[in-house]
Amino acid sequence: MLYYLFDYLENNYSLMGAGVFQYISFRAGAAAVLSLVITITFGKGLISYLRKKQVGEDIRDLGLDGQMQKKGTPTMGGLIILGAILIPTLLFAQLDNVYVVLLVITTVWLGLIGLLDDYIKVFKKDKEGLAGRFKIIGQVGLGLVVGLVLYFNSDVVVRHLKPEASTTSTEVVIDSQDGKSYEDVKSTKTTVPFFKNNELDYSAIIPFLPTAYTWIIYVLVVVLVVTAISNGANITDGIDGLAAGTSAIIGLTLAIFAYLSGRVDFSSYLNIMYIPNLGELVIFCTAFVGACLGFLWYNSYPAQVFMGDTGSLALGGIIAVLALAVRKELMIPVLCGIFIIENLSVIMQVSYFKYTRKKYGEGRRIFLMSPLHHHYQKKGIHESKIVTRFWIAGILLAIMSLATLKLR
Repeated sequence: MLYYLFDYLENNYSLMGAGVFQYISFRAGAAAVLSLVITITFGKGLISYLRKKQVGEDIRDLGLDGQMQKKGTPTMGGLIILGAILIPTLLFAQLDNVYVVLLVITTVWLGLIGLLDDYIKVFKKDKEGLAGRFKIIGQVGLGLVVGLVLYFNSDVVVRHLKPEASTTSTEVVIDSQDGKSYEDVKSTKTTVPFFKNNELDYSAIIPFLPTAYTWIIYVLVVVLVVTAISNGANITDGIDGLAAGTSAIIGLTLAIFAYLSGRVDFSSYLNIMYIPNLGELVIFCTAFVGACLGFLWYNSYPAQVFMGDTGSLALGGIIAVLALAVRKELMIPVLCGIFIIENLSVIMQVSYFKYTRKKYGEGRRIFLMSPLHHHYQKKGIHESKIVTRFWIAGILLAIMSLATLKLR
């Protein structure tokens, strides 16, 4: 909103300093600071309110050291994360940008699903919360919306430099960044990390599939990514500060990718896809990172508040949609490696237990407990050390992801 206000003031009244709002870097910095301020300033009040309403976490005794001391800690703290993401985004981003609109929808959509889950757990005293099938329906529904918009919306394009000898009827675009002639092309290409000429077109996955049906493959991929990563973040949110810190690292990395792909000069130098209008996502990303870091003020060990599914489902979904928008979804196994391994540890544990119970008459386990962070707790490692080591692993994975810009 402030973007449009200051744009109006500059164009009509030549207000000194109003033009600074045209710069993504300024608005991104302002969004990060505001999200931090909102989270830290209003977080304490939210915690007090949740305590007053007795919105406390009902802890199941899993035999983990220090676990039962957390009983009664306020949950639904994800509300402050959602507010700290949405308010700066609405103030500083261009709200007619399709990518920004998709991320706002994602935040609200999964935030509401998580809120309903937490409400059932806390107020209905049902430890299982929202039935798993309803969560999946919500995640798949969001994936369908995101996939269809990214495939069919006319503003979601890749911009290529138009060859001088080209005689195609494609509309020529004069880019404002360098003044050269470009073609905006609808494309289902994505980036394949660590490979030269590293673009994969979904239309080529099944050679005999008619081009008109390519959208089916693409939408299915989107649904899979959104569901997997939102669940991965949800599972990772098991010890103080783990999900929020990991999400901040991933969000900052995706902000860099969005900035580079949204600029013609950097995308040309790095030989990556130039995606017009993608730069606006940097404002959303910095608000996202600021909200996660601000939440850590109260969520780091020992946590004063838990984000609950209200926060964790939304964080995972946001990361998934960001990766899809910057066309880095195939990099998710690296960039979101913490979420993936946490998810896999649960799948492996459950599958192996069922297999051995059927084969030997008793279930056996791969890990002492799943998800993986509980395995290390069972080994006697303090949770703050586990979180720090997972953050270090997340930073290394982020560096590896950024290295794919040049290492192919």
